Amino acid sequence: MKQAEVMRRLILYSLLVSSAFAFQLPFKVPFFKSKTAIVSESAQGTPRIAIIGAGAGGSSAAFWISKAKERFGIHVEVDVYERAAYVGGRSITVYPYNDTSLSPVELGASIFVDANKNLMRASREFNLSLSKFEDDDSDTGIWDGEHFVLIMNSGSYVKSWWSTIKVLWRYGYSSPSKTKALVQNMINRFVGLYATESPRWDDLADLATKFDWMSMVNQSTAEYLESNGVSPRFSRELVEAATRVNYGQNIDEIHALEGACSMAASGASGVSTGNYHIFEHFLEKSGAKVHLNTNVKEIKHKADSSLWTLHTDAGSDTYTGVIIAAPFHQSGIKLPSDLSSLIPPQPYVHLHVTLLSTRNEHPNPEYFGLPANTIVPKTILTTYEGARAGGLEPEFNSLTYHGLTRETTNSTDDGVTTARQPEWVVKIFSKERVSDEWLKTVFGHVGWVFRKEWDAYPKLPPTNEFPPVKLDQGLYYVNAFEPFISTMETETISSRNVVDLLLHEEFGSGICGSLLSGTNSSEERGTNATPDDFVLGWDC
Repeated sequence: MKQAEVMRRLILYSLLVSSAFAFQLPFKVPFFKSKTAIVSESAQGTPRIAIIGAGAGGSSAAFWISKAKERFGIHVEVDVYERAAYVGGRSITVYPYNDTSLSPVELGASIFVDANKNLMRASREFNLSLSKFEDDDSDTGIWDGEHFVLIMNSGSYVKSWWSTIKVLWRYGYSSPSKTKALVQNMINRFVGLYATESPRWDDLADLATKFDWMSMVNQSTAEYLESNGVSPRFSRELVEAATRVNYGQNIDEIHALEGACSMAASGASGVSTGNYHIFEHFLEKSGAKVHLNTNVKEIKHKADSSLWTLHTDAGSDTYTGVIIAAPFHQSGIKLPSDLSSLIPPQPYVHLHVTLLSTRNEHPNPEYFGLPANTIVPKTILTTYEGARAGGLEPEFNSLTYHGLTRETTNSTDDGVTTARQPEWVVKIFSKERVSDEWLKTVFGHVGWVFRKEWDAYPKLPPTNEFPPVKLDQGLYYVNAFEPFISTMETETISSRNVVDLLLHEEFGSGICGSLLSGTNSSEERGTNATPDDFVLGWDC
């Protein structure tokens, strides 16, 4: 080739590259790539994977792929599509008064626990500071709509709800101890998902059988606890308080595996500046191209091939594999009818979240039918048991003070400061919208108010049927795990499994090599992690 022609092509290439970068947008996520850059990459012959959704599942899926690329040289490019303008899915923060100098408040997914090894490991690896919810020393009350059935002192609901004097006085020793043992047994099995012998799965019913969880997912929490000798009073008051605050569901509506997860609160933590930072770091470390504000409309087979064509509102592109990491029936994505019919409709709990600030350190006792000088707990959980007996249903699922947000000063007309008044931030979960008048009744002074209405959690009734993990060759569904267990952590576990399946199917090697998880030799794993520290995916 003549030198002049070579130079011409180099110049043309440099212009194309520079024009692609010129279309990058200054978004919150600094590695966000333009829609134009996507099209320019399509001409290359590199295998490519599309991930739909940039929440816990999608961001961690990109991260797991990057681990396989680092370890085994798998040559694949990754595009992540997110229809929202931010990374994090149901993990999102807001600032009181829209003032970024104040501490942010989690609007959605707020905590993870010691047993959640992926999120705990990520927070350490990414040097993210955690806030420990167990450090809260406020009282906790359980409200039935008309009465407080129990008030526990100094954060004992989180720390040691099964052994406080008031719990033992009301419920006896047997029910708390049996519940504690059942929850611990679930946790002991759960951590097996991080072990070297953790299986891959494309059928959640098989996974439930291997982990001896089938009896938990096909019974309600109420049925399961009572069949194991736990008294109805304990399960329908104290355990139900946990299922209502965590999933907006009563214990006779939610299956026992998720009910047990609701009670596994040891080491409850959250990233101080917002849990979404974990998912931003997953994407940044992955090297994936992230396309925010990009709606995926349709996924279909490319004619006469095993490839997939993905259509967005910015155009279309072709992929070796596609990972759906968003609730399918909320996504609006069109699939071939024979595939979409495989995913049963998944109803969600429609939740109203109300954040507010108030100068009153405790709720108004008169709302709760208490004398005016009574100190009302700062954390109020609820039970439906009063309504079952014909009483009033609580007007909220939970009400929680989340610490000081700011201090304001009052001044006289001549500018003299007369007082400094602290303001606390409060979070309320409810089935219905709580009015401004209701807020004033409960709190007296109300400053900042922020409302969010969304489908926050899947409804999780007893079941023995789950969506398929693999929909077709090269097409996988992370959120198939949600009817089984729905947490930020389990989305990262599900995505690890999906990535492992996809990489083995298309490239003959997964996150930890070519052999099935659990059969790799110690030489092939090549990790210095101790058994207690080992986390499958992070370590091999």
